[in-house]
Amino acid sequence: MIQRLARIEALEREGAPPRTVLGEVRELLREGEAWLEAERGEDDLASEALERCRLAYEAGVMPVA
Repeated sequence: MIQRLARIEALEREGAPPRTVLGEVRELLREGEAWLEAERGEDDLASEALERCRLAYEAGVMPVA
């Protein structure tokens, strides 16, 4: 997930099209969901963080570099 975040930041710095950045954000969410499933029951903070990311994505909020 850290590598995916770095990739998103690099794309933003390079001025990549929003569609490209959103593709990476989608993959980050998938990876987060897989991580959460693997850690299920360990910590509700992870679940809450993933839900906030999902809501921001659905609202069209883009990360700010």
